[in-house]
Amino acid sequence: MMDTIPRPNGGKVLIVGAGPVGLTAAALLTHYGVGCRVVDRSPHPTETSKALVLWQRTQELLDDLGIVDNFINAGMFVNAARLHGEGDVLALMPLIQTDTHFTRPLMLAQSETERLLIEHLGRVGVSIERSVELTGFVDQGDRVTASLRHGDHHVEEYTCDWLIGCDGAHSAVRKGLSLEFTGNAEPNDWVLADCRIDGPIALDEISLFWHSEGVLAVFPLASDRYRVIADMGFAKSVGRPDDPTLEEMQAIVDRRGPGGLLLSQPRWLSGFRIHERKVSDYHRGRVLLAGDSAHIHSPAGGQGMNTGMQDAYNLAWKLALVQSGRGLAKPLLDSYSIERGAVGEMVLRNATRLTTIATLRNPVGKFFRNRLVKLLGRLPAFRREFARNLSELGIHYPTSPLNGARGGTGIQPGDRLPDAPLKDAGNLTERRLLAVTHGPEHHLLLLSTGEASIANDDFMSLAMNTRSLYQGLIQVHLIVRGDTPPSNTEGIDHVWLDPAGATAAALGVNEAIAVLVRPDGYVGYRSANASCEALRNHLDGYLRPLPIGAPETV
Repeated sequence: MMDTIPRPNGGKVLIVGAGPVGLTAAALLTHYGVGCRVVDRSPHPTETSKALVLWQRTQELLDDLGIVDNFINAGMFVNAARLHGEGDVLALMPLIQTDTHFTRPLMLAQSETERLLIEHLGRVGVSIERSVELTGFVDQGDRVTASLRHGDHHVEEYTCDWLIGCDGAHSAVRKGLSLEFTGNAEPNDWVLADCRIDGPIALDEISLFWHSEGVLAVFPLASDRYRVIADMGFAKSVGRPDDPTLEEMQAIVDRRGPGGLLLSQPRWLSGFRIHERKVSDYHRGRVLLAGDSAHIHSPAGGQGMNTGMQDAYNLAWKLALVQSGRGLAKPLLDSYSIERGAVGEMVLRNATRLTTIATLRNPVGKFFRNRLVKLLGRLPAFRREFARNLSELGIHYPTSPLNGARGGTGIQPGDRLPDAPLKDAGNLTERRLLAVTHGPEHHLLLLSTGEASIANDDFMSLAMNTRSLYQGLIQVHLIVRGDTPPSNTEGIDHVWLDPAGATAAALGVNEAIAVLVRPDGYVGYRSANASCEALRNHLDGYLRPLPIGAPETV
């Protein structure tokens, strides 16, 4: 019989699953001052390459944590995706973005992503508990009691404030909530190889080949290592296909690839099938889901891991506010499910569409597909939209319940804050807008068109009122068009200069305006009317002004 060992609450948040999503959630919660415990049923981290790319938006997330350079030093950038068909180049799609400091996608094996996140967590005092399996839990309204079976078979009863399921497609947390995981399996069998390739293949591009017998994709991983993926036609059974041999992968590459490629030194050979499923709700009471626990889809576009890490980014600041007693649980956590559920639906839909297009079997359909792609690939607008969707910089929350009213021109509530150069008014050092708005706080940006427009208007009272009511939650920034700061900056935390108007241009505004930026870098509120009452009405929808209230029961 297994022993049941009751223990006192040893942490505020229990994270089940130590893949990239769970590790990111732990890193962000710790960054925001929330204690957490991370458990995983596996005895060791991922040892294979799995997810391969960190898109630009995810690099911004890692920059917020102050660790992006570790990932850049371990990976390699790519510049474009080149699509081949009928022995011809159908399209060359640049993947570079210009409104971020992180302009290119970073190729890095998932095993390396996990290693770097684990190392970071170790530096901030969070260890990963392995061979620990969640066997059940009860949401008691004001806390969650979880049963954890350890590798030596003893069972621990652990009480936490919140439970986050980051435990993948077969999530025990999702099953414990009895949430339906709706969707289906894509009809084809697939194979992959992580191996060395010698021969004429680009190192700074993703190479895609549409062949009469199926698609072949080649992703660079290191100076001479690549991931090779190929579809094998309609599945022969309902189970996972057999793992291929290196010789079988070589034969596929010989038939579908450019010729002259030699595969060797395989580290991972696998057969797989693609499932496309999603839950309708990411949140129930004190239990939440993120990543593959909530949504799985085709690897086309390489969005899965990145979308899950962005789930964690969206959730962590909201949960931290609720845990501190300064945020209202219902609007914040409901918004998590609404915002990220819509993104998960979009990613699933786009990945399904890309997979369907790539695996067309009908000769007439393939003919028109190739002609259409060759035409669209020449259009700058199409190339820009394609790259922006992959980068995840285009993700926004236009219908979020946390949004203020839309209006005017330029940046709107729900939009991601773009990057732009600034100068510190004190020492004239160059800074970046995204860098100065990082951290666990909200940031209120007061964009002035010059000293005269700020000295005698309502912006100063707005700044002082906001700092007084939401102390510790909001930093106030004055951004002055020009190179001379105003003399009166009472109530302002930071004063920045925008000599060339680059920040105003990036935001698409040419008037004095107040912009509230959430901790995850999305705009929540904007107004050219510096009304203290209007901003407070918005913030009181999900924040608690002073005095601090007690954490609420959900």
